[in-house]
Amino acid sequence: MDWHSTFMCEKKIRKRIASYNPDVIVSVHPAMNGAPQIACQKISKKLGKHIPFFTVVTDLGSGHATWFTKNIDKLYLASKRLQKLAKRRGKTADSKIVMSGLPIRHDFAVQAEKMGDRTTEAGREYQRRMKQELEIDPNRPMVMLMGGGEGVGSLEKLVDELYTSFSKQGIDATICVVCGRNGKLKQSLEERDWDAVLAARQKTKRRLRVFRLFRHRRSKQLQDSLDRAAHEEETPHDRGSVDVVGLGFITNMADYMVAADVLVSKAGPGTIAEAAAVGLPVMLTSFLPGQEAGNVDYVLDHGFGDFCDAPVSMAEEVACWLKDRKLLETMSHCAQEVGHPHAAADIVIDIGSITHTWMALNGKPTPVAEMS
Repeated sequence: MDWHSTFMCEKKIRKRIASYNPDVIVSVHPAMNGAPQIACQKISKKLGKHIPFFTVVTDLGSGHATWFTKNIDKLYLASKRLQKLAKRRGKTADSKIVMSGLPIRHDFAVQAEKMGDRTTEAGREYQRRMKQELEIDPNRPMVMLMGGGEGVGSLEKLVDELYTSFSKQGIDATICVVCGRNGKLKQSLEERDWDAVLAARQKTKRRLRVFRLFRHRRSKQLQDSLDRAAHEEETPHDRGSVDVVGLGFITNMADYMVAADVLVSKAGPGTIAEAAAVGLPVMLTSFLPGQEAGNVDYVLDHGFGDFCDAPVSMAEEVACWLKDRKLLETMSHCAQEVGHPHAAADIVIDIGSITHTWMALNGKPTPVAEMS
């Protein structure tokens, strides 16, 4: 692929890069490494100066082979899984690899510092205040449901099953659904007859038996909690009080993730990295084959969530999590261990420092304002 791209596109890429007379090049796309690097080398040779080339890999658990090359100044990665791929596929030297974490929005760094450990008394109090600011009941757990920026996917089915499971098991909770630009879904949730939804599912049997399908990938504490729930006799409960809140396209995602107790989402790398930054347990319900499959492995391997693509079973498992506070705390700690809320700033500072060094070596004075 790199050979083909170089043969077909390198001259045009080189012309476009040269038109900017850059001091540094940063790639954030797998298709923009092979040919652009060759173009950059030719420009550097012609101008008699070195133009540093950096790649920031924006995948989490798996990455296309074209992300990784050896002729690079620095390669910024988010996981050891990617580090192994870089060394095997790209022959990238250890000295050129930086384990930075996935760059995410600055809001998450701000919120992570303010909240600290969400399992401590101070962390729980900050979460309560955030719920109050967002007009969410602070005395109930909140489950946040996402399906992408456009509110696509089987969100409606997932919401119905979560509502049913919480109601039948006597769990008082709030379900916040990020509908994005899907106004039809938001309106549907606002107008839904939840009594009818619950009545239609009264005969649904518990399906906790499927929880053992991925036992070899789960943490022991998570599997033990699910095993206990699977063997418990089902006793009658008072109906749980469940509020469903449809959210439109929101820009304060960090605030909502701090307020949430569980995130239910597709396996997007950015969403997972954002959740880990604020210690939020994750239930994954779908992934894009190939591109996002490794993200599921990442969550399972680090013990801060699970994967279940069956809505009924997913809802039953999330209900188990809400009833097991110690389990949620353990998953939160696991998430924090791999979270990198300051990754974006760390990457920018490192790239800037190396770039300033090369600008000086290339004979171009570094602006005092930029250095400050």
